[in-house]
Amino acid sequence: MAGKVKTLGRVAATVAILAVAGCSASYRNHGYVPPEEELSGIIVGLDSRDSVAETVGPPSTSGVANESAYYYVRSRVKHFAYQAPEVVEREVVAISFDSRGIVSNVERFGLEDGEVIPLSRRVTGSSVAEKGFIRQLLGNLGNVSAGDFL
Repeated sequence: MAGKVKTLGRVAATVAILAVAGCSASYRNHGYVPPEEELSGIIVGLDSRDSVAETVGPPSTSGVANESAYYYVRSRVKHFAYQAPEVVEREVVAISFDSRGIVSNVERFGLEDGEVIPLSRRVTGSSVAEKGFIRQLLGNLGNVSAGDFL
């Protein structure tokens, strides 16, 4: 009997330890930001797009208008139990270029410098979303003329 109680105690302790371990937060890192040592090697007014890519690596993304900048983005996301993932740290390094492709500015932004922006949200609106299938079918009945069939 004493052996069963001892085994039951060990099982209970193991379950308790696993339950506590299961409730701990996990963190994931996404993206890349060059370290300060590499960024200090970029000289404003002298380096070009190619030399920047060679010095610190290719960017996570580039500027929309005429590739006016390189952006390096790194995020740290906290995942905890059933809760939605939460961005707890974000760092953005923006390297801007002038019209000749020469570095004009190097800036570093953190999460505290702005608001969280979804980087990959793509939603296309549709006018058919509000109409049901039958309504769409019946809506075209009056739009057909005999000339369409000739």
